[in-house]
Amino acid sequence: MEEIFKFELPKELIAQFPLKEREKARLMVVYKHKKEIKEDIFENIGNYLDEKDILVLNDTKVIPARFKLKKMTGGKLELLLIEQIDEKKWKAIVKGKIKEGIEAYKEDLICKIINKNENGSFICEFNKNWEELKNYGEIPLPPYIKREPEEEDKIYYQTVYAKKNGSIAAPTAGLHFTEDLLNRLKNKGIKILFITLHMGWSSIKILKNNELNVGKEYLEINEEVAEEINKGKKENKRIIAVGTGTVRALESAYKEGKLISCKGYTQLFIKPGYKFKVVDGLITNFHLPNSTHLYLVCAFGEKEIVKKAYEIAIEKKYRFYSYGDSMMII
Repeated sequence: MEEIFKFELPKELIAQFPLKEREKARLMVVYKHKKEIKEDIFENIGNYLDEKDILVLNDTKVIPARFKLKKMTGGKLELLLIEQIDEKKWKAIVKGKIKEGIEAYKEDLICKIINKNENGSFICEFNKNWEELKNYGEIPLPPYIKREPEEEDKIYYQTVYAKKNGSIAAPTAGLHFTEDLLNRLKNKGIKILFITLHMGWSSIKILKNNELNVGKEYLEINEEVAEEINKGKKENKRIIAVGTGTVRALESAYKEGKLISCKGYTQLFIKPGYKFKVVDGLITNFHLPNSTHLYLVCAFGEKEIVKKAYEIAIEKKYRFYSYGDSMMII
């Protein structure tokens, strides 16, 4: 597997809080074929789109998937739910010393650790279903945000168009859009479509030792959206994906020369050398070294120009990661 570039990031460039005005984030525009880079503000993104473009967004919604519990034997236990198995059983990443069969609690919520999976996750069983369980959880801010979740995170760690519950991480490229900005793009004639990809464990995973199995994520693309995109491709319209998750969903659903409607899981790993079939442009954030997102961005934007963009971003003190600034590759 081809290695992506590594970089040293000053800690002060890791955004710890969201911008109150989402659209005021900085925007770096990367012209991958011309090998040129331009700097702007996200609210001006319409200047880089035209009326022939189709903008595709991910309408997944972040769930309160982090649970801080206390073991019956004492000590703390932290769970990050990553996949629902049935009404009361979940796969989870567990932080803390544990063994199979132990129980932990928070108020009247009880969780039992059933067993460990081969990939390092655990099967957990709760005494409550999701409608009750979600009231005990927190917004799962990523570990590089060094603070506890606050009330504002319930708003700002969601896109304004979030609709379908299921993600354990925000589709961060979409955090910069406001209702007003989306309306301005629509008024320009840009078609806006929605797909769903629930950001799962593979979205927060850092790849090690030439790892190839990045995990699965659930996606939905309805028939109307598939038809609109297929029609757009025939008419030579650009398909602009908002977020790496959107790219993964669209590329996963391309079968026999066209995009198909589908519901199910994808295990597609997009890395340098991948040939894109659907996506013509990408709006994304700045990502961690060796993350699945950065592999995808290097595949789409070509590694050397993406590396240059990151060097400029560090030099000019862009804000990085989930609550950070934005990049557009066209």
